[in-house]
Amino acid sequence: MVRSRRCSRTGCIEPAVATLTYAYAESTAVVGPLATAAEPHSYDLCSRHAVHLTAPRGWEVVRPDADFDDDVRSSDDLEALADAVREAGRVERAHEPSPVTTGRRGHLRVLRFPAE
Repeated sequence: MVRSRRCSRTGCIEPAVATLTYAYAESTAVVGPLATAAEPHSYDLCSRHAVHLTAPRGWEVVRPDADFDDDVRSSDDLEALADAVREAGRVERAHEPSPVTTGRRGHLRVLRFPAE
């Protein structure tokens, strides 16, 4: 039995056609084709909510120019979008100093960035 995923927006019963993921370090909301599997930190959206999504002030929304379609799911598009987000993160981190571990508190680590 194949179960289609529904839009994550409260009260919406439409089928999901896109996946929303937040890249917090880049202040970017990425709306791409529906992921092959549901992920805990991403949100499935119907075509209406995917197209009309807005982000907080200062954030950027990245989404394909084409409309989202129920029947078209291209893994190439999803991989290209994921690669672009990863590359953007790598470029910004390349200029940052490496963090130094200064302590441990239970399962958490305290990281400090050295002063330049």
